[in-house]
Amino acid sequence: MQDTLTALTQGAPAASVILALMVAASLLALYKAPQILERHVLRPYWLLPRKQYATVISSGFLHADLPHLLFNAFTFWAFGFSLERAIGSVSFVALYLFGLLVSAAGTWLAHRRQPDYASLGASGAILAVLFASIVYTPAQSIVVFPIPLPIPAPLFAVLYLAYTIYASKQVRGRINHDAHLSGALAGVVFVLLTDAPAFGRALQQVFG
Repeated sequence: MQDTLTALTQGAPAASVILALMVAASLLALYKAPQILERHVLRPYWLLPRKQYATVISSGFLHADLPHLLFNAFTFWAFGFSLERAIGSVSFVALYLFGLLVSAAGTWLAHRRQPDYASLGASGAILAVLFASIVYTPAQSIVVFPIPLPIPAPLFAVLYLAYTIYASKQVRGRINHDAHLSGALAGVVFVLLTDAPAFGRALQQVFG
């Protein structure tokens, strides 16, 4: 039974569950129960006055539209499964939750005085996973359709962040671009706190 579960989840049960919850909750909210989005959107201005603490976590499993969901789900799948196999399920779940909390805190600090601001998305936690994954396997690459050539993971991460910094200054609905930078930093800090020698191994692998 355990061997079957390992095979079905590619050796990453926690990442599999998180991905399944993210996709199922987002699709349900987008196409069947839109009231879920309104109930679980993160509103920094109202977080403390209305005690909407649960939205710090729940908003991270919902997405503003289908492209938003697909891009986040793809990025999570591309980096999260291998990372869980490298650091273990307990550490992976801790990293994901740490990324959610830190990115939500960054969003709160940036928008706590804006009553109309609201956001959704797992981007902060996924950026934490992405940047932690790069520390552990800096030489990995990723193929992003329609680009026919593999993109080095560090370059992908820099391009991702550059886009989100640009997008955070535009009107982009409820996609929480502001969470991306704090999420990326969360991933780096998490590795520093839990496995600092990993940075030395990464530098040695990159620079020899």
